Amino acid sequence: MKNSNQPHHTFPKDFLWGTATAAYQVEGAANEDGRAPSIWDTYSRMPGRIKSDHTGDVAIDHYHRYKEDVALMKDVGVKAYRFSVSWPRVMPTGRGAVNQKGIDFYNRLIDELLDAGIQPWMTLFHWDLPQALEDDIGGWTSDDISNYFEEYAGMLASQFSDRVRNYMTMNEFSAFTNCGYGPAPMNPPLRITSVKERNQVRHNALLAHGKAVRALRRNSVGDIQIGLAQNSGSRVPAIATEENIEAAKRIFRVREGAFLGAIMEGKYSDEYLEEVSGNAPDYTDEEMKIIGSPLDFVGLNSYRPAGYIVADPEAPHGARALQNASAHPHMHPDWLLFDPSATYWLTRFVNELWGPPAIYITENGCGCDDQLTFDGEVHDTDRITYMRCYLKEIHRAISEGIPLKGYFAWSMFDNFEWRDGYTTRFGMHYVNYETQERIPKYSAKFYKQTIAQNAVM
Repeated sequence: MKNSNQPHHTFPKDFLWGTATAAYQVEGAANEDGRAPSIWDTYSRMPGRIKSDHTGDVAIDHYHRYKEDVALMKDVGVKAYRFSVSWPRVMPTGRGAVNQKGIDFYNRLIDELLDAGIQPWMTLFHWDLPQALEDDIGGWTSDDISNYFEEYAGMLASQFSDRVRNYMTMNEFSAFTNCGYGPAPMNPPLRITSVKERNQVRHNALLAHGKAVRALRRNSVGDIQIGLAQNSGSRVPAIATEENIEAAKRIFRVREGAFLGAIMEGKYSDEYLEEVSGNAPDYTDEEMKIIGSPLDFVGLNSYRPAGYIVADPEAPHGARALQNASAHPHMHPDWLLFDPSATYWLTRFVNELWGPPAIYITENGCGCDDQLTFDGEVHDTDRITYMRCYLKEIHRAISEGIPLKGYFAWSMFDNFEWRDGYTTRFGMHYVNYETQERIPKYSAKFYKQTIAQNAVM
């Protein structure tokens, strides 16, 4: 009989346990040391755009409290910290002059991480576009944006590649293109008028990614690994028959996997071009070659299923989506449907379609309505349940030979949660936004134990 105290899901010895944040969500210091405004500073200061009119002006003050935060990471035992660089902090107008005080902050953060035995994983862009680029050229609507992003990427490589070995060019293409510039954008001044314009924005972002990959390699002073972090929510076969699995994979490639497919294949798929028809972006063969610049890994942000699929020869791409049941389980945010198998299917489909050298889960986490108990604890059993179940599906993927090399929990700390402001908490550490005190939740204790035993019970 198996000893019930032994771990049931043991991970490979070199599996990378990490955590992740984003600059605008945690740094604060919005007006300090030469940082210029980003489009998220502008948007969050528009009355009524963010719940309770919250802004990221202070956030969790990571800019000043990074040493305390790194110490908490070390205590949990994480081996890697994925953070993003604030473009307007290091290059205030988005091009040209570099702000040395901004560079100095990231040097301090990187050195603190390395001293703690934590690998720095750098994301170049996590949505905080310099407002100057929006005002001067129209942001991601401009053909020129890819050249400025290339310049920015090369500068970061020259500054940090002596110590930072792992880079992600962009976080979630679909979020800042489809949501930022689509039919119902997050920021009304960014509104565009046609689907073709939206698809051109998507192409501009893909081209910027490709140019950044080349700039990082060209300007690095050591061996580096380059990838991205994409929120390709997975279609899930409603019943795992061979026909339903293939149908879910087909529709994933055309819809949620469209960005990733263009990068991994160096072309827009025939199915995508047929679907967008006359609304396809303008592009050249040389641009697609740049977009297809080889990557060392693919990062996937995985939170929830994108829908349930059954095979249907009469439906587009032979795949029909089922309507979600009204009682389908979800976490505290209504949008966060609970189905850990979504992460398994996502990694499986990405591996079968494109065979990347390595895959990392670059975000996975759970928004909760966390409350302090009378004695100052946070009993976030919902988050523990979510993490445990998703990690078991990650183990399932690894056991089937999928090259899934690491996991970055979102997030280490409560922080500014975009349009929800500070009303939804995703952290494993509770943050008192008035005093900035950090309090480990029970999920932090769970993650600490998981890392220590390299296994999930």
